[in-house]
Amino acid sequence: MTTATINPPSTARSTAKSAFRTTVNPWLMPTLAVALVATIVLAVGVGAVRVSPYEIGLIISKTFGYSAEVDSTKEAILLAIRLPRVCLAVLIGAGLAISGAAIQGLFRNPLADPGLIGISSGASLAAVMMIVLEAKFFQTLTGMLGMYALSVVAFFGACATAFLVYRIARVAGRDVITTMLLTGIAINALSGALTGIMTYLATDEQLRNITFWSLGSLGGASWTSVLAILPFTIIALVGIPRLAKSLNLLALGESQASMLGVNLTVTKRQIIIFSTMAVGTSVAVAGVIGFVGLVIPHLIRMGAGSDHRRVLVGSALGGSIVLTLADTLARTLVAPAELPIGILTALIGTPVFLWILFREKRRTVA
Repeated sequence: MTTATINPPSTARSTAKSAFRTTVNPWLMPTLAVALVATIVLAVGVGAVRVSPYEIGLIISKTFGYSAEVDSTKEAILLAIRLPRVCLAVLIGAGLAISGAAIQGLFRNPLADPGLIGISSGASLAAVMMIVLEAKFFQTLTGMLGMYALSVVAFFGACATAFLVYRIARVAGRDVITTMLLTGIAINALSGALTGIMTYLATDEQLRNITFWSLGSLGGASWTSVLAILPFTIIALVGIPRLAKSLNLLALGESQASMLGVNLTVTKRQIIIFSTMAVGTSVAVAGVIGFVGLVIPHLIRMGAGSDHRRVLVGSALGGSIVLTLADTLARTLVAPAELPIGILTALIGTPVFLWILFREKRRTVA
């Protein structure tokens, strides 16, 4: 009779540590932090009216009470237009990228992204329905919330879709990852079909609104929109890295992770909630922006290894840098017009993603 052997927790834990003990670039995180600061300075200074880094410093110091001679026009442009837009790009980029890294770790699939569980499609469908249907409920909501009604509806659409996917995926009190993945695919397809019906029923003016909103834009950025998404994004940026250890153990398999003390149900639920908060609010204020949550974690893993303690933080920094640069290009390439930012992220992200795939293919063949 053959006796089956089971790895004790100590052996499994040492296996988990060795699995993530890879050669990493120790300068990656400091470099990303410095690059983010440089990107912010570049983004707020570039435009029809250029503001030098020295002038930026004077204007910022004046807001903190220091006396400084500054150009009032440049001060107004920086504080009222560019700075809130850059802050919004930083928050949305960080939220999308860290959510993408967490979702990839949850599904143990590098091709996963937040849209896989229907967050983006649910928000998009809710917004399109509000634009097209003009039901009494939506009109009442618009009267109460004004221009922010669409953002609120989109956010609750994202939450409702994520909740639906999560509830369907629960089987006998357990959250089955495979069922969650398939449910997300089905919900995405259904949301796409319903969005298509709404688009078919839309007028020409509504079609323009739907198209511009669905391609993503930070053109409506203001300090109000920044403050609206700030608490949700901060909660996600603080909460998701706290799950890095659980995600590392989950990479070994659910049974091994459970044996090592990971509460799988709580971990899955927290990742879904945090990702919904970050992605739902970003879609609500800026529309659908693709590829950030998919590509950035891939690039970070190339320099940071597979340890989620580095991948999650690096993804947040990298997402902020990429989206801020993309938004800067979106408002300057065809000035005075503006490109939808979703087009730029797709144009940048697709070649990078294909390069990563070919690189992995060559490594597998070799």
